[in-house]
Amino acid sequence: MRYLLLLLLIISFASCNINGSREFTSVEITPVFRDSLSIRAIAPVDPARVWFAANTGRVGLIDSLTPKLANIKYEETVLAFRSIATSRNSVFVLSIASPAVLYKIGYDGESASNIEKVYFEEGENVFYDSMAFWNEKEGIAMGDPTDGCLSVIITRDGGNKWTKLSCSSLPETEKGEAAFAASNSNIAIVGDHAWLVSGGKRARVFHTPDKGKTWEVFNTPIIQGKAMTGIYSVDFHDENHGIVFGGNWEDKAYNEGNKAITSDGGRTWKLISNGAGPGYRSSVRYVPGSEGKGVVAVGSPGISYSPDRGESWVELSSDGFYAIEFVNDSIAFASGQNKISRLIFK
Repeated sequence: MRYLLLLLLIISFASCNINGSREFTSVEITPVFRDSLSIRAIAPVDPARVWFAANTGRVGLIDSLTPKLANIKYEETVLAFRSIATSRNSVFVLSIASPAVLYKIGYDGESASNIEKVYFEEGENVFYDSMAFWNEKEGIAMGDPTDGCLSVIITRDGGNKWTKLSCSSLPETEKGEAAFAASNSNIAIVGDHAWLVSGGKRARVFHTPDKGKTWEVFNTPIIQGKAMTGIYSVDFHDENHGIVFGGNWEDKAYNEGNKAITSDGGRTWKLISNGAGPGYRSSVRYVPGSEGKGVVAVGSPGISYSPDRGESWVELSSDGFYAIEFVNDSIAFASGQNKISRLIFK
């Protein structure tokens, strides 16, 4: 009987893990890199290594606390990077304002081999915010409107060539509608789908089901109308279930109209924990393996966790970060002002 009870306990515990019902109660924060930088774009490789892109043209790989750094300039222009993406053998970094320059860095798993400019754009309103890849060949980056629509560039050849979509194939934006280069998380990708988010005058979700060939746009109840209000981050658990997070950067404690979920692929959105839980946050991510139940959101006010799809929240830390990216179901990297840290959730 004793062995039978022990077996049942083991099965029960395993079932809890399989069903993603494990809940976090604390987070252990270990600094892995410090420098006088604003670091808003990170891309983990594994629990020991993470790429980052920052202002002052700084790009690097933190390898088990050892920084491997490079300074990138375009001619005499010092670039500010807030977008990063990786493929199997390459790292891509994209600068924000004009001139916007996208570089492809060759990487063999140990060291960088070469760097080449693969996209360039100048203009008064040029400002890129985020970048992501569907697969090894196809990727997307987005930026503020320049001709009445979001700036969207796409690659189909592994990042060697990028093409900007015409506004004739994209939904129109409204005057004052743009995006926030706060955490490289304005884009969510699942399968062939991508969702892009905006803020400012309007807070909306732009959706493509076919890797950028066709587009539609959906309204959200997220706070909007002022320059620093709107959606700062988006994540999707599957093709139907997603979450958006943001708020008012000028009133970070305000927690109404700053977080919402969808269950129909982004067509409709429902506010969650309205007037409760965290206010402004700049980056939101589903916890891997939690079946869309676990959510972590970070921002300059701290780290917030929800075990129930955002209905209730626990404040795990007041340490401020701009961006978070998970490595597995309990380890993540987070970046902020002058720092990158490893987060272990317990």
